This record gives sequence, C-alpha cells and structure tokens, in this order.
Amino acid sequence: MNITKENNLIETQTSIAEFISITRNFSNNSSVLELRKHDQHASISRYKHCLNVAFYTYLICKKLGLDYISATRGAMLHDLYYYDWKSRNGQTPKLHAFTHPRIAFNNATEIFELNKMEKDIILKHMWPLTVIPPKYRESFIVTLVDKYCATFELFMCFKKNRFKKNNHKNL
Repeated sequence: MNITKENNLIETQTSIAEFISITRNFSNNSSVLELRKHDQHASISRYKHCLNVAFYTYLICKKLGLDYISATRGAMLHDLYYYDWKSRNGQTPKLHAFTHPRIAFNNATEIFELNKMEKDIILKHMWPLTVIPPKYRESFIVTLVDKYCATFELFMCFKKNRFKKNNHKNL
C-alpha cells in the first residue's frame, strides 16, 4: 500500500476530529474543566495531562484494534480529583498515589455513566500501586501511557527550568 503525505494528513485530521468527538462530553463538562485550575506535573494542568493521556491512548488503542472509545473516555477521567496532591497543608489524602484512583472513580461515576472498562481504567491506572492488576488490555495501555506522559511532562519542565537558568547566567 502506498501511503502519501496527503493521506497521512487526512488520516491525522480524521483522527483528531474523532478524538474530539469522543471526548466532547468531558471537555465541555464544568467538573472536568475544573481540572484546568490544578497543576499535575510541574506546570502542566491536570486537564492537559488527562487530555495527553487520552490522546495517546486513543492513537495506540485504535492502531491495535482495541476498544479505543472506552479507553479514551477512561483515560480522560483517570485523574478526576480536585486537590493539590503536592501540597503539605494536611488536606491532601494520605498515600495519594494509592488513593486518588478511587477518588477519581467516585467523582467520575457521580457525573458520567461509565462502562466496566472505563471504570477499570480509572480504578487501576496506578497499577502496580493498585494491588489488583487491570482487567483489560486497554487498561494496561492507559497505565503505561499515564506513566509515559507524567515522565515526559516532568522532563519538559526540568528542561525548561534548566534553559531558563542557563540563559539567566548569560544576561
């Protein structure tokens, strides 16, 4: 099969349109939009982090012929909580890494109708910290994509800060 640049561009535009369609109910919801006010990793908002995880999950699951719709929806809601997990003010739940999947799950199921896979994704996205492993291949993918995005977001922050620091010396 001969794939041209033009075909790739059309496919990419179609994928982005489909992704937007899948996430529209979430991206227009005031509770999900609230995540824009909370930093997740470095200076990346929790909303942007969830969007990143959802988009890469969408691409991978679609390419692998998996349930990319449920995977994308679960990924978009995987960190649906509203506190600053880095704060030491006593309001952050103890053992955040272990407890926030349940908090996000409770918030998501209060607002949205979710299927079994979407629930599994939210509850188990921190595996292996969540003792019970994910039930679905899509859940494993979200787990891996979440770790990839978190690492990338932190790396970009360190790179940006290093750049600022080095440029400041030259002034």
